Amino acid sequence: MDVHTIDTAPDAAKGLIDKAHAKYGFLPNLLGVMASAPPLLEAYMTLAGLFEKSSLSPTERQTVLLTVSAVNQCSYCVAAHTALAQMQHVEQDVLDALREGRPLSDAKLEALRRFTEAMVTSRGWPSAQVTEAFHQAGYTPAQALEVVLGVGIKTMSNYTNHMAQTPLDNAFASGEWTPSQEK
Repeated sequence: MDVHTIDTAPDAAKGLIDKAHAKYGFLPNLLGVMASAPPLLEAYMTLAGLFEKSSLSPTERQTVLLTVSAVNQCSYCVAAHTALAQMQHVEQDVLDALREGRPLSDAKLEALRRFTEAMVTSRGWPSAQVTEAFHQAGYTPAQALEVVLGVGIKTMSNYTNHMAQTPLDNAFASGEWTPSQEK
């Protein structure tokens, strides 16, 4: 699949590409790939913007996004969200654990990680035990639905990257990640 630029993208994607360039200072390759299907690009950018407005903190949002990407073995998204999380000052021990699939030392974040992982692996049917632990950690039913939003966003990008074998941007190279062979 092509990685579009502003010059090669379909006309319907050009305004979205301009917005992405203004936000990031460059056009991430993922968005260049998504530009081939302007409705996908628009949906992804819109939903990502809505997720940023959720009640979850930046660290909690990155926990959701990195967990989904690691479970789905998306090297591109793990690398990109590692870089974005670092810019949002997510603690390095949290990033290391998420990238390595290890439990988090913060009990509340760990409940969020486990709930998110269960949402992905069970296709939306987390066990009562995992769901109860999520709520006992202080998360609300509304925040469970915000996790659903985060899972949806990352599923779109993870699957796009799998199909396109999206090349990693230089801006995200410091977060390069290779999935373990255990999955």
